[in-house]
Amino acid sequence: MVRLIKPSAKYKETYLLAERELQKEGRHKEFKLDELRKNFSKFIRKLKDDEKGKKLPKGYVPVSTFWLIADEEFIGFLTIRHRLNKNLKRLGGNVGYVIRPSKRNKGYGTEILRLGLLKAKRRGLKRVLVTCDDDNIGSWKIIEANGGILHRKLRYKGKLIRHYWIKIK
Repeated sequence: MVRLIKPSAKYKETYLLAERELQKEGRHKEFKLDELRKNFSKFIRKLKDDEKGKKLPKGYVPVSTFWLIADEEFIGFLTIRHRLNKNLKRLGGNVGYVIRPSKRNKGYGTEILRLGLLKAKRRGLKRVLVTCDDDNIGSWKIIEANGGILHRKLRYKGKLIRHYWIKIK
């Protein structure tokens, strides 16, 4: 069974394995895995604070984080930014998601976004902005499979970024 849940210490070990996979491909280098292992409960508390808008750095908006779990294993995560500011309208959008490398190309990306749109609807969002790099064909397909309509492409630091709007039904 595949489900989207709030972050939980129950999935600490498979979460840490996923972070190790992501770091091997050059992502999430800011996470020090040994420190994260020691202070996992603090990490979970920070995610809860982020959702409530507590202690956010200047320019940040409240964000809800969800984890995709399948067969009691961490598969990926999805974030829903509660509103858009100027920067998020250009670069980040409302929704972001990551599937761990070992679980890609198995339909989890399409499912995490589908489930995430249900969570966004419960937050009262009527439409969401989702962005991806222009060369990330897998992400285009996921976004378009979930009703994404290409709005524009922007160049940022030499990369072309696609902006999709998804109306939430």
